[in-house]
Amino acid sequence: MSGKIIVIEGLDGSGKATQSELLFEELRKSGKRVRKLSFPDYGSLSSGPVRMYLNGEFGKHPDDVDSYAASVLYAVDRFANYRSVWKEDYENGVIFVCDRYTTSNEVFQTSKLPKEQWDEYIHWLEEFEYGLMGIPKPSLVLFLNMSEECSARLLEKRYGGDEAKKDIHEQDEEYQKRCRQAALYCADALGWKKIDCDENDTLLSIEKIHAKVIETVKGSLVI
Repeated sequence: MSGKIIVIEGLDGSGKATQSELLFEELRKSGKRVRKLSFPDYGSLSSGPVRMYLNGEFGKHPDDVDSYAASVLYAVDRFANYRSVWKEDYENGVIFVCDRYTTSNEVFQTSKLPKEQWDEYIHWLEEFEYGLMGIPKPSLVLFLNMSEECSARLLEKRYGGDEAKKDIHEQDEEYQKRCRQAALYCADALGWKKIDCDENDTLLSIEKIHAKVIETVKGSLVI
């Protein structure tokens, strides 16, 4: 029996790592067979081209690299990770909590295209990764929905205001705004579950967001 993949998705600085870790621990403590994954897999050689892209070696701005070309870089990393690290566990019913997945391409690469091309790109991406490459499709995607202002404040906190530590995605505020628009579109079009993380630009506590995540997972999946 194949496993399940639960993806925590969101803009840069939205707390994906924190919420995926809390969800992983909750499932582990409840006795589930569960593993946590994070993409890109920066500890693997397969992420090398992704790191070059984010470090600005292919261009200093996100739009310098075409959506389709950038998507291939990330897809290769996921393919290598799946085939060499977690394929057997997935095929044996393990639950995976993923901090980012193919869904991140749908957010960050869709945003580079004119809106009239979004559906075409999303269809291509899912056929490429889930069809041609054989990477498993998620069972559930949770989108951490928060304002750009809240995301930006969390990013500043992460890097202590040091702009040099940000990658080319994180440095570009206009790009982040486009990514939010693309993310909301994808959430509606692809049936992602939106977790509202702020109220009137005031961020909810980690505990309140976690409670929403758990409630949504329990209401959406038989696990």
